[in-house]
Amino acid sequence: MNPTDHVLDMFAVPGDLEPLAGGQGHSVRAGDLVLSPGRDPEIQSRLSPMLARLAVELDTRPSRHPLDLRIAMPVPARDLSWVVDGWAASRFEPGTRPITDLAATRAAGAVFHAELQCAGLTWTQVGDDRWQVAARIAFGELPIPDDAPPLVRALAEERDDTDLGPNQFVHGDLTGNLLLDANGAPVVIDVAPYWRPALWAEAVWVLDAVMWFDADPSVMDEFATGAPRQAMVRAALFRLLSDRPPDVGAFERALGLDTARPKLDA
Repeated sequence: MNPTDHVLDMFAVPGDLEPLAGGQGHSVRAGDLVLSPGRDPEIQSRLSPMLARLAVELDTRPSRHPLDLRIAMPVPARDLSWVVDGWAASRFEPGTRPITDLAATRAAGAVFHAELQCAGLTWTQVGDDRWQVAARIAFGELPIPDDAPPLVRALAEERDDTDLGPNQFVHGDLTGNLLLDANGAPVVIDVAPYWRPALWAEAVWVLDAVMWFDADPSVMDEFATGAPRQAMVRAALFRLLSDRPPDVGAFERALGLDTARPKLDA
């Protein structure tokens, strides 16, 4: 799936397209922009202006170090809309490469969340896509679906009222959405906004890294008890309920479930 001529015209870019890794595997480079499909106009009309302002502030900060965190700059279309036929744009960053190292992801994520807080950015969840619905279910705000895998119900029963920390604007999908620019600075892309505890977002990044990016499974030991465990339970519920279909066996392995007990298959 490629952007139509109308989309290219609205973002004022040529039709010579280069496939890229972002945007769930469907992003393309067009001129000096990255175009990504499947964007919700309501979400992007609120999210993109905030991120654009913060991106400019980070890039122009007088005390900026060349290795400081950056944000991929959202770019509006010619009519100042942020989404055209489902496509949104950000500035292309030449010479970048993906960061999948978990320690680097967690460090960059902590800085990003701190910058969001310092900027006073807030987020009110809108829409009802499967990720937002999954997050609500994970936090007990919606009931478990009748057709959910048994592992979902087992994890849901493990939830308690342990305090995970205050809600804030977080990136719920940072693992795999972090680049290193040509100067060696981390660049956050494809922000998935949620108003949830930062510990939950970090648990999602860790779970994703262990499941899909070969991170050392021993990192899950940090999430074995207390608030980190409760955050990981909700992270696993979130991913199990939003993946289509979920690889239940992979989740069991990542969570270190006892292999001697009956397998909790879907």
